Amino acid sequence: MTTKLPQQTVQKKGFTFRDLTPYLYIVPSLALFILFVFYPFVKTIYLSLSSTDLNGNATGFVGFANYITAFQDKTMWTALWVTIKYALMVVAGSIVMGTICAILANESFKGRGLVRTVYAMPMAISSACIAVIATFILNPTMGILNQILGTQIKWLKGINTALPSVAVVTIWMNIGMNYLFVIAALQSVDISLYEAGSIEGVNFFQKHWYITIPSISPTLFFLLIINVINSFQAYAQIRLMTQGGPGKFTTTLVYMIYRETFENMRYASGATMSVILFVILFILTAIQFKVEKKVTY
Repeated sequence: MTTKLPQQTVQKKGFTFRDLTPYLYIVPSLALFILFVFYPFVKTIYLSLSSTDLNGNATGFVGFANYITAFQDKTMWTALWVTIKYALMVVAGSIVMGTICAILANESFKGRGLVRTVYAMPMAISSACIAVIATFILNPTMGILNQILGTQIKWLKGINTALPSVAVVTIWMNIGMNYLFVIAALQSVDISLYEAGSIEGVNFFQKHWYITIPSISPTLFFLLIINVINSFQAYAQIRLMTQGGPGKFTTTLVYMIYRETFENMRYASGATMSVILFVILFILTAIQFKVEKKVTY
């Protein structure tokens, strides 16, 4: 004979302040995101679809007319092409130099800790300070670079030298970040691979070309996307070193957005180009997620 146990009734508790507590922790961050990210993003899209006055206030809805005007503007395409050339130089130089520095600093030698600190130092200096110092170094008359080389090259005023000069300065700025990521990735490389390579008699360059680079390829691919996005958003060094000159040979898309918005007071045009830049960066990010699975792990 089986006896039935008395059924226990589960009483539902009402909503208490304790249930709300976890959500209160994200309120400050959410408020900052809404105020400084989400609201400006939505407002930018709204302005890109409107006409604006000199104060930046929307005066009427114009649909995609601003986008049509932007795509017909040869100046925007020129700025985009300058941005692409600048990005190619900066990305290639930054990743290659950062990787080389990390590989050299990862070797066993006396004073390795000091060298690692020196390689990471560019991250501690703001881009504005670096740009100002570089402007003095590249000065055609008083600059130390021309004095060392014995030349009088107008590095920041020449058509063929202005953009590469800014790119070299940016490469030095980005080396620290790339170096830290790569040297962290090097710690996860299996030492047995190097031991097997030494048995096979590979030299220093073969060891890193056939073992190190494939082993850290996911990190290098990540740095590729990050450096491309950062180079497309470059502003401070352009603003302080060349102001987009000579002519428009160093006018990147971000600097053109700045001039359209804050110098020409064409807020709708600046907002439209900002959305176009966002779409470009969104496509680059989508490519990252698409190609990421094909990278060797």
